[in-house]
Amino acid sequence: MSHAVPTELLADRLRRAGEVAAEQGQDVLLITPGTDLRYLVDHSGESHERLTCLVLPAAGHRAPPALVVPRLEAPGFDTATLEALGIEILTWTDGEDPYLLVSDLAGGPTRMAVADGMPAHHVFGLRDAFPDVPQSLAGPVVRELRMRKDAAEIAELRAAGAAIDRVHARMAELLKPGRTEAQVGADIAAAIVAEGHTEAAFVIVGSGPNGASPHHDVSDRVIEPGDIVVIDIGGPLPSGYHSDCTRTYAVGGEPSAEIAATYAVLQEAQERSVQSVRPGVSAQSVDDAAREPITEAGHGSRFVHRTGHGIGLDVHEEPYIVGGNALTLEPGMAFSVEPGIYTDGAWGARIEDIVVVTESGVDRLNNGPRDLVVL
Repeated sequence: MSHAVPTELLADRLRRAGEVAAEQGQDVLLITPGTDLRYLVDHSGESHERLTCLVLPAAGHRAPPALVVPRLEAPGFDTATLEALGIEILTWTDGEDPYLLVSDLAGGPTRMAVADGMPAHHVFGLRDAFPDVPQSLAGPVVRELRMRKDAAEIAELRAAGAAIDRVHARMAELLKPGRTEAQVGADIAAAIVAEGHTEAAFVIVGSGPNGASPHHDVSDRVIEPGDIVVIDIGGPLPSGYHSDCTRTYAVGGEPSAEIAATYAVLQEAQERSVQSVRPGVSAQSVDDAAREPITEAGHGSRFVHRTGHGIGLDVHEEPYIVGGNALTLEPGMAFSVEPGIYTDGAWGARIEDIVVVTESGVDRLNNGPRDLVVL
């Protein structure tokens, strides 16, 4: 199955990136390997000590886009796609200065935007080549495109959501008392790949007191009967689009009445937050919708992180669902809704779904049970 992005779609992304760059007063975008490059030309690569850089002039500049690439790495690029996009490929060899090559291509810009993930040694190399040109981040340009997913991207996110749901559905065979978090995590990672991901990007198995650490990984702690266990897992499909889903389990018996009551508050908060999503509301309001019932129940200080993050080619990207973010939600925006309640030293719980803003409301991409599942 091919996961190549249609050339017409890439051409449209490049055109729109140039237009947004011009609107933001930039003359040129300089994009090194990473998810921004993959979004624009369907090639991510890796940013080593040798410079690979897409030089993308803003709209209104006559120069065509170009890709500066080390000669020894040029064979890894799909030259047919690049040629179809009108991107000139310029190679350089060890001993030559690739930053001066970029300088020649950029043609005397007055403002330039560099990829957010560009390694510092390349940033400084470009600064030496453009000593009088202020640098800013390209993130504000590219996020205007990447935040709004098209139909093909949403289809990939939906497939990723279904794949990670299948992994959660297997938890009864994987998550058992007497096993360590690390043992369970290794089996989950294998299941993530078996269900269609290229790798497990992250596997959190937070049992008992470890569940109170939102970004716990795995440990050698043995899972005990009666533990509450937070399972937060995800990874990329071959297309590069990610899954990310959290469910909380009670292992080896029913939870206490106190835990069940607290979890019911969390479940209501997550549901209210999801149902608040629609075009025209702010990102902050979705965070508020999750936070209010938790605070009303007296657990506000135990909800220690934002409600959600955007997702796509990166696990965490714009938009961020957090207090103070007045961004207006628009159709095509995709993000997590994942409130949590954590009691230090005892237990924690989190419920996470990926959602997409539709023309009239919200579409959930994860559909497994959100109850405190007893295994």
